Order: sequence, then structure tokens, then C-alpha cells
Amino acid sequence: MHASEEFVTAQALAEALSLSVETVWRYTRQNRIPYVVLGNRQYRYNLSEVLASLSGSQEGNVKESRAEYQANDSVGQKKLTYQDYLELPEESGFRYEILDGILVKDPSPIVIHQRISRNLLFALAAYFAKADPGGEMFCAPLDVTLGDYTVVQPDIFYIAEGQKELVLRERIDGPPTLVVEILSPSTSRKDRLSKLRVYQQAGVLHYWLVDPEEKTMECLALKDGTYAIVAGGMDEDIVEPPSFPGLTIELSNLWGK
Repeated sequence: MHASEEFVTAQALAEALSLSVETVWRYTRQNRIPYVVLGNRQYRYNLSEVLASLSGSQEGNVKESRAEYQANDSVGQKKLTYQDYLELPEESGFRYEILDGILVKDPSPIVIHQRISRNLLFALAAYFAKADPGGEMFCAPLDVTLGDYTVVQPDIFYIAEGQKELVLRERIDGPPTLVVEILSPSTSRKDRLSKLRVYQQAGVLHYWLVDPEEKTMECLALKDGTYAIVAGGMDEDIVEPPSFPGLTIELSNLWGK
């Protein structure tokens, strides 16, 4: 294990083993698989060594399903638009989104979700105030339309100075530069599958996922039309997204009050 190309990311390892990224993070935290930590606190794995460590163990036979997130849908149902979205009746305790014409209803966020959102928003707002004073940070609830059939409410997102034309009176019309989604048990599969695909197709350059349960953060960047993990960490790691020079995110600050 001498050449750098022998190392793979957590995402690549998850795909090779047909596991979820969450499981790879969990095995890493529990020291069930071998890994190395690069200088910037990025975890890398050698596939053959991981396979050897799992062989003969109960985890070696684990195969997780990769079923797609399912929203309420029916064959032949009309694809909903932003106008349809505006006409939906409000329902206390829930929020709506439309993903490629399909209505999705989720329960309102819980306390830990909002705490992380607040802490991360403060950190990002302080950074972009210096790095891009003409840009702007937003947080849910605020509608973002991505084409005719998608309306989302990202937990946190950043509109760069050069995107000012996207900011309308009622909503943001177009892909933000950065979107952050904070996972919950009810939204995790949607955020990792359906929303990831929507953001990728819309051209959102940076998509970050924060998991309060696993205490992990993954920073994905759009490369050749596909998202790739470019930074990440867990527990009390420091995450440094390479596309944002000088930005350091201390994960320990996200989980506390």
C-alpha cells in the first residue's frame, strides 16, 4: 500500500462493497476496518485490506439494499408544477417539496436538526461575508425552484455574488452554488438519492450532507456532471472543503448548543 491510487474514498468503498456510506463511517469509527488519515483529516481505504478485515466476520456478509427513496406517486399521475405547489393547503407540522413533479411531505425538523443548522449557518455566513461579500446565505423555509417541476427548501444554501439574478421576491429561481441538507431518519434516503439526483441534474456545484445521528459530514462537488466526495469527517474532525480556501468547519461545534 504505497501508491496513492491504491486508496479509495468512503463513497467508493461503499459502492464497491454494496454498503451505505453511513455504514462505512460507522465501521471506521468503531475501528472495524483499516483506514488511513491524510494530513487534512480525510479518510482513505485500501479495498483489499478492508475485504480481508471483513472476511470471516459477520460484517463480511452484510449487503445493504439500495432501494430508491419512494414518494407518494401513481402511474400516469400528472407532474406537479410550482403553481400546483403554491395551491397546496398548509398542514401544521409538515413541509412540502416537489421533486421532478412528485409531491413529497416531510415532518417538521426536530431540535438537533435546527441546532446544527444554526451552528453551521453562522460559520458559513462568517466565512462568506469575507470571501464573497456580495453573496448571500439563506436557510429553510424558502422555496428554490429548479426548472418547471422541482421545488425544494434546502436547509442551508449559498447564492454567490454572480447569481443575484436568481433571487426573486418570493423565491430563488435556479441552482445555488452550495446546498446543505441536514439528514433525519425520515429524510435521509430522500436527501441521499432523490435530492442528490435533482441537485446534480440542476447543476448545483456543491452539495453537503450532515448526519446528526452518525455525526458525519460529507462534501460533494460536481465533477463532469457527477457528484464526488471531496471532503468529509466525523465526530470532532475538522473539515476543509477544497473549493473554499480558508474555510474550516470544526464538527464538534456543530453537535453542541
